[in-house]
Order: sequence, then C-alpha cells, then structure tokens
Amino acid sequence: MQITRITEQNPLITSEQKPITPEQLQREFDYYRAEKLLRKMLEKELLSDEEFNKIMLLNRKSFSPILAQLMPDKP
Repeated sequence: MQITRITEQNPLITSEQKPITPEQLQREFDYYRAEKLLRKMLEKELLSDEEFNKIMLLNRKSFSPILAQLMPDKP
C-alpha cells in the first residue's frame, strides 16, 4: 500500500491555469440549462434527433462552454 502525504499546495493547479471568470461561469450555467431543456423536448418528441443536434451545435457556438472543443458534433 502506498501512502501519499497531503500538503497545502495542490499539484493539479499550475501557475498557467487561470480561475474561471463570473462571465464564463454564467455561460456554462446557461449552456447547461439550455441542454437540459432541449433533452426534455427530445424526450417528449417535440424535437427530432437531427434538430436537437443542430441546436446543440449552435448552443456550443453561442455559449462557448469551456470544454466545447472536446465535445462531439453529435451529442
């Protein structure tokens, strides 16, 4: 068994990382809410899969979530 000592410094945070701004946080929240609403509409068959994918792609461009570059074109 290996034991790791926990210290005050966090090795996962480097000086290159910048804290998230309130504007970025708001965009993330807005993107999440829009996705949740669209998924409910998809479940109730108010949207087709194609419409859902197109809207989600537009939302990624509009809200610019932090991880948008890692997200597939079709959720």
